[in-house]
Amino acid sequence: MANQAKDGDTVIIKKYANRRLYNTRTSSYITLDHLAQMVKENVEFKVIDAKSGADLTHSILTQIIMEEEATGEQMLPTNFLRQLIAMYGNSMQALLPGYLEASMEHFRENQNKLRKAIEDSIGSNPLAQIAQRNMEMFKAAAAAFVPGATPREDDKPAGASAGGEGELSELRKQMAEMQKKLDQLGK
Repeated sequence: MANQAKDGDTVIIKKYANRRLYNTRTSSYITLDHLAQMVKENVEFKVIDAKSGADLTHSILTQIIMEEEATGEQMLPTNFLRQLIAMYGNSMQALLPGYLEASMEHFRENQNKLRKAIEDSIGSNPLAQIAQRNMEMFKAAAAAFVPGATPREDDKPAGASAGGEGELSELRKQMAEMQKKLDQLGK
């Protein structure tokens, strides 16, 4: 699919008259979905018109947003869109792009800080660690005892072996230990 750009290199995407997009790095035709994934993976790219060489990146990114808004859960509120449209031709129009960029950067920084704080609190909270292990065991047990349910690779508990028999005996042992603890708590 999308290759990471090396050391700040920008991937050049050519847009042809037939509306097809060509990734010059991978020498393959791609779709807007591929470009959206490249954005999510922080791959820098530039879309140029194959005939004129004009930079089409802005319009292609806008097109991706339009398709996301039309097919997925809408992220841009109607009132925001109205206000944005009203800013065109306004004396403040020149200031808005910088303001929106700074706001989004600030939002992402706060998002990363919050994610790190949650991860740190889980890592240092013994109850959260127990809950996480219990969820891993529950998922593994459900997969072992529900016909047709197969755990995904990332759902397997830490230390689970690839062999089904060893994993099953480990689960039985863990369940017996959990039953003992429950019996002790009931007394």
